This record gives sequence, C-alpha cells and structure tokens, in this order.
Amino acid sequence: MAEIEVGIPAMGAHEIELIRAICQLGLRARTMVWARMCDADLKAAGTCGSDIVHLSIPVSDIQIARKLGRDRDWVLAAIDRYVRRGLQLANRVSVGFEDASRADNDFVCRAAEAAQAAGAIRMRYADTLGVHDPFTTYARIGLLRADVDLDIEIHAHDDLGLATANTLAAVRAGATHVSTTVNGLGERAGNAPLEEVVMALLHLHGVDCGVATGALPQISALVARASGRPVAAGKSIVGEAVFTHESGIHVDGLLKDRRNYEGFDPAELGRSHRTVLGKHSGSHAVQHSYGLLGVELSQDDTRQMLDRIRSHVSATKLPPGREDLLRFYRDAALRGVAEAGA
Repeated sequence: MAEIEVGIPAMGAHEIELIRAICQLGLRARTMVWARMCDADLKAAGTCGSDIVHLSIPVSDIQIARKLGRDRDWVLAAIDRYVRRGLQLANRVSVGFEDASRADNDFVCRAAEAAQAAGAIRMRYADTLGVHDPFTTYARIGLLRADVDLDIEIHAHDDLGLATANTLAAVRAGATHVSTTVNGLGERAGNAPLEEVVMALLHLHGVDCGVATGALPQISALVARASGRPVAAGKSIVGEAVFTHESGIHVDGLLKDRRNYEGFDPAELGRSHRTVLGKHSGSHAVQHSYGLLGVELSQDDTRQMLDRIRSHVSATKLPPGREDLLRFYRDAALRGVAEAGA
C-alpha cells in the first residue's frame, strides 16, 4: 500500500490547512503526518484527519542525553505513553526511531518491543546521518525482524551515497516499507530517491511497489521545477542523458541488439535510447546517423564526417545536430567538386 507523508502539523496553522486539504482529496494512497513525542505535536497531529500518525523519538544515547536531556527508561516510557494516546486520535500509529543507526542494538529492540506492546503498527529505522553500509543495515534490520512482529520501515539518508543500497539491503533483511523522496530531496545529502528504489526493487528483487513507472520522469521534472533543484543529466533513472549513448563500441553493440547495452527497457519510463555523435563515436554510429537523414556514406565519406564531427565537438562541447550533420556533408561534397575541377 502506497503512503504519502504529507507534512508536519507542529509547523503551524497553514501547514495543518494544507495537510487537511491533501487528506480530503480521496487519494488511493494512505496519508501520514509526522510528529515528535510531545503533547503539542500530538495535539496538532490529531486535528489533520490523516490515516496514520507517525511519532518520532531519538534512540541513540548521544541524542537521548544531549538532545532530550533524558535517559533510556524515559524513552521507553514515552513510547508507551504516546503510542497509546496517539491511538485515541488515529486508527494507526507508526513509531520512528531517530538516529537508530548510532543506537545500541539491544536498546533499539527494546524500543521496538515497547512500540509493539503499546499498539503501534510499524517502526521506522532511521539512518539519520547516513552512516550505515548495506552489510550493517542488513544485519541490524535482520535482528529487528527476528525480534518483533511489527512492520519495519527503512529511512535512509545519502550522506555517503548509500541510501538506495541501504534501502535494498533492508528489504532483503525483512523490511516491509521503504521511505523515499522524489529525486532524493531531503536534509543535507537527501534520502533514498523514489525513482531509484522503485526501479531497483522491480528489477533486482522482483518487487512491484505499485508505482506507475512511466510517470517517474514527469514527477521528477515537476518536483525539480517546484523545488528549484534541477536534476543532473546523469542522474540515474530520470536524468536526461541516462539512455544516451556516444561511445563507438556501445553504439555499435546497441545497433546490433539493444540488449547488449540495456539493463532495462527505457520504455518502462516512457523513454527510449538515444545516440549522439561525439569524440568517442565510431564509424557505424556515423553511418547510422546519416542513414536516418537519407544519406548513404562511403567509407571515405565516413572518415571525413567523423573528423569533422570530432572537430565540432572539441570546439563547441556540444554534439552536432541534424543541420550540422547535413552542413558537414554539403561542405565535403563542395570541396570534392572543387578539387575535381582543379
């Protein structure tokens, strides 16, 4: 079941108004609001009409002591108290363990047990600082999976570039839910990108998340515009250049059978392969590109066009377009006529 974390009610009246409007849209996805385990947050969360209230609390010793000024026993008592109170306001309560990746293993299990006993439906394991690797993630989620019957959600940050890998490792270890953001937007280096996790789970684990993959590029572009955070051309899955081929060896193999250089069909994303000509292009790519323009090149023509293309790219740092290619061919033909006349 897809879910959307729609906001933080404690941010104020305007945020609550927006959350309520989203919750009233009748979306097929469940809606969730995020709150801390404190009276004011819980009260605000109870006014929004979301399907799930998510209650977060730190579980690492450093954050318990230095952020909350409390101890482990206080945290366990707070989990019990606020989960039970939350269930008076919402049908479902999820519990988030902030900084779980730096917390003591045994204490995380005790906290999960407390959440389960109080009636929570799920626990969120947060690698808040992005300090896990996939091996550690797998081991720690596996311990939790063996200890509690709760659903387990993985919330990975990308500080070391491992958010997607850690998310996949958690699923392999028994996590039932994954936390993602479009384009990986999030605090600092961001979170596991929706588009990467959806496609990786589908192709590496055979798990269909129920997301319309053909819409991922459009969603990515929309979020990029709204956030003012452009997507890099080489960004996996949704970057403009990720199905673009220039290398002569790759293009030759692609032309022979696209499966030679196709990890998955770009049509799943509503996209297609694209070849461009550049310094690394080979003769087959040049002949193919001119063939699409209705021009059949001889071997000598091909060598001349390849030299011209490489000079163009070196000078402009851009691949030649249709008009450029036709101009190169016309110029070569005119030179040939002039040389013949001489």
